[in-house]
Formats: sequence, C-alpha cells, structure tokens
Amino acid sequence: MSSLPSFDTENEPKIARSVEKFFKDYKVMELLRRCGLRKSKGIPLWSILSYIFSNVFRDRSMYMQQKYGKCTAGFSKNTYYRFMQNPHINWLRLTILLAERIVNGHLKDLTSDQRADCFVFDDSLYSRTGYKKTELAAKVFDHVSMTYKKGFRMMTMGWTDGSSFVPIASSLLSSKNDQNVIGTTKKIDKRTIAAKRRIMAQSKGTDVVIQLLDQALKAGLTAKYVMFDTWFSNPHQIVQISQRGLNVIAMVKKSSKITYEFEEKRMNVKQIFNACKKRRGRSRYLLSVPVKVGDPAKDGTSRSSSRPARVS
Repeated sequence: MSSLPSFDTENEPKIARSVEKFFKDYKVMELLRRCGLRKSKGIPLWSILSYIFSNVFRDRSMYMQQKYGKCTAGFSKNTYYRFMQNPHINWLRLTILLAERIVNGHLKDLTSDQRADCFVFDDSLYSRTGYKKTELAAKVFDHVSMTYKKGFRMMTMGWTDGSSFVPIASSLLSSKNDQNVIGTTKKIDKRTIAAKRRIMAQSKGTDVVIQLLDQALKAGLTAKYVMFDTWFSNPHQIVQISQRGLNVIAMVKKSSKITYEFEEKRMNVKQIFNACKKRRGRSRYLLSVPVKVGDPAKDGTSRSSSRPARVS
C-alpha cells in the first residue's frame, strides 16, 4: 500500500516570505532582465519565478501539487512550462551573476584575506530512467561504478572559502560520440541560448571547465585556487588555468603517457617517484618534488607554455 505525499501548508507563508526577501536583497529580477528575460503582458514574472523557487523548499513539483489539489500557483501549467522552456533565457548566466552577488556582496566581507578561497569542479552521474524521451540522453561513464549508464554527467562549479560553499554554475554533459546518444535530438536555431547549451553538452568535460571558469571570472568572481579530481588533471588543463592567474590543486593521473619535466628530463609520475627517495622519518608525504607542467605537443616549447608545480 503506497502512502500519499504530505504537503506542509503551515510553512507556506514562511517559504513565500523567505523567497521574497531573497529576491529583494539580491535584486534577482534585475539579474533576470540582464539574462534576456522579458515579459510584456500576462502573469507577472515575479509570481512565476517565486513559485519556481518556492517549489525547491516544498520538495513538490507542480504536477504533484495539481494531482493532490494542493497547487498554490495562480497560473496554468502551460504558462509554467512555456516559461521553463523559453530558449532565450540564459539560465547559466543567471546562476553565475547571482553567485557573484552572494559571494562579493556578502561572504567576502566575512572571509579573512589570509584564507584560501577556491573554485571547485566536479562531475557526477545524473541518471534518467526515461532516457529515450530525454533530449541528448546518452551512455555516459560513471567514475564510481566504473560502468556506462544512461543519462548525463552533471558538471558542477562552486566557490568555497573552507567554511561556506556557493554553487556557481552547472552543465549537463551528454556524449561527443553520436553513437552513444540514445535520447531524442531537436533542430534549434543556432543563434539562441538553447543551441549554445546543447553544443556545450556535447563538448569535452575539460573544455567545459575552461568555459565555466572564463564566464565566472568575467562576471567578477575571484579565487586563489582551482580544485578538481583526477579526471580533469592533465598538463594542458593546468597550463590553461595557470594562464588565467590561478593556481591548481589536483590529484595527478598515474599514466605512462602523461609526463612532467623533472631535473631537465621528461618523466611520468611513476618514474619521478622511482628516481627519488622517501623523506626520512615519519613524513606525511612519501614524496614532494618541484616539476614543470606543460605538454609540448599542445602548449608549445616556450617558457610561457610551462608552469612550475609540485608533485606530492
């Protein structure tokens, strides 16, 4: 026997007041207009957007609210879906601009200059059961189970100072290989924001990292470091980020194909460890040596193409 979902109507006024205060404090409607949102008639934008934001805290979709007669929206589902599917709204830019206002307008004043703040990148599986009807759903590799699953990879970028975390942007990644795409595809005007997001979805994850980083820096967000795991850690990626004035903290890949310059020789991680001895005593690190990062094939052979780094 299945239980019916419960709707907490007592907290509805509190949720509405909190969302309204947040919108006013960070001038969300002004940001929306900067992101291409225009509405000349019909239901006010404020009503639609505040309802969408409130649903996150209600933990109920519009469909479930209508199904059980608890829908508080003052408009039809057609209005709701037309708004959500508008191809001219730059939702990615909205989240970046909103994160910039929260970080620079609120959190920066609470954070010491001596504290190391950083951008964090990570991707996780976003599985879809109805993948055949989901646009650009694909067979994607899950790093946790080490198997291919159906859905997307969710690339997420955030900002942290060690105490607080603010999500900046996210991108659903499909597959660059058309043979792995199992969902539907649509023909969309390439000049629209929606088309650009679909192009990004079929780009390499390392390229998407640089795209999101450039947009965040352009919006005014700053940090001292960029952190990510092994899957994005390659010399070319590190050089690209270093050229933007940021330091990188990442786990390096144990690969015979990836080399670093150590003592004027090109060596992979295993060769570097074998060429050195462990520190004496009860050291926290087995090894910590300076190297130069840069892929001559991609970054050239000039001095500006290589960056000093430390392998620990």
